[in-house]
Amino acid sequence: MEFITLENKASISPIKGVLMYPLKINSDESGGILVETMRTDWKEIYGPGREFFMQYYSVTDSEVARDEKVWHYHPNYQEDRFLVAQGSVVVAVADNRDDSPTNGVLNLFLMEAYKNPYILLIPKKTLHGFMVVSKEKGILLNYPTGLYNPNEEGRIPHEQANIKLENGSLFSWEEVKRSFFVNYYPHEKTI
Repeated sequence: MEFITLENKASISPIKGVLMYPLKINSDESGGILVETMRTDWKEIYGPGREFFMQYYSVTDSEVARDEKVWHYHPNYQEDRFLVAQGSVVVAVADNRDDSPTNGVLNLFLMEAYKNPYILLIPKKTLHGFMVVSKEKGILLNYPTGLYNPNEEGRIPHEQANIKLENGSLFSWEEVKRSFFVNYYPHEKTI
């Protein structure tokens, strides 16, 4: 199982419409940092059809996947723009759009707050979810392209979506977690 980062993104074919937009960490003499997280002149992720409507953040405990057994998706118009502000998070994006050239593809993005941060643009109608893989809690920000609307918040159980991992098994966060620790923390059984 390969996790996509800014360093290896050129060797991976992302799902159609997914975009990793790099951010710059600005350090100062106090030891702190400043990171611009959204600007109207970032035309790749902001502009007509991708205007700013709202921003929110979630705090999630270590080793927890939000809505562990279901995929999220936005059936009509909303795109998500995820940014990790604390910790490390694996974001899964699966393409189940019938008309997409990347239908059936699953991408796993490793997003680390303090190591090459980026905004991940998640296209409408794609399945997505995330799990915190750092020892500390994860803080994930989202800048969706629409105001909260319960009709735009779809859920589908993993079994029903039938998204497969590279080894042919059904997607599960337990499988992702096992693979992550083999590749990134081979001497630890858990975070």
